[in-house]
Amino acid sequence: MMKQSVLMIIVMGLMLSSCSVSKSARTQRDLFSGTWNLDNVYYENNTGNFKSTIFNDVEDICFEDSEWFFRDNNSSGRYTIGQSSLCQGGDRFFRWSVVEPEQNYQSQLQFKFIDENRKDISGGYGYRLNIVSLSEQSMTLNSNVSVDGQPVTIVYKFSKK
Repeated sequence: MMKQSVLMIIVMGLMLSSCSVSKSARTQRDLFSGTWNLDNVYYENNTGNFKSTIFNDVEDICFEDSEWFFRDNNSSGRYTIGQSSLCQGGDRFFRWSVVEPEQNYQSQLQFKFIDENRKDISGGYGYRLNIVSLSEQSMTLNSNVSVDGQPVTIVYKFSKK
């Protein structure tokens, strides 16, 4: 009986530790928490002028000066696009998490769109952005995409409000 109890405690401990978030991911989640301003969206690793629709939503110019809010206690958030002649303004809600690298890769911000009631509206699909840098005051994320078969990196520069 004692062996079974010890074995059960070991198995439960392993299960709990395998499901827990690492210290690094918790630290990053804490740093994400709050309100951010997306100051600049630009392109690297290719030449030319680019214009893109980001997150299958609106053009890149619409994201500049957008406000992003991350709530870490329930992994929900939103970004707000300003209304203009080029941009369909309003709030977009999402569920987010920090994904830890398996090997020597950057941590990533992962999110998918939800409605005001926190129900998935993206059919399970979402987006991942590489976390290039993250501090209490600034954040740089990027994503690698392909344009006409050539790699392009979209860079997102944020400042904390």
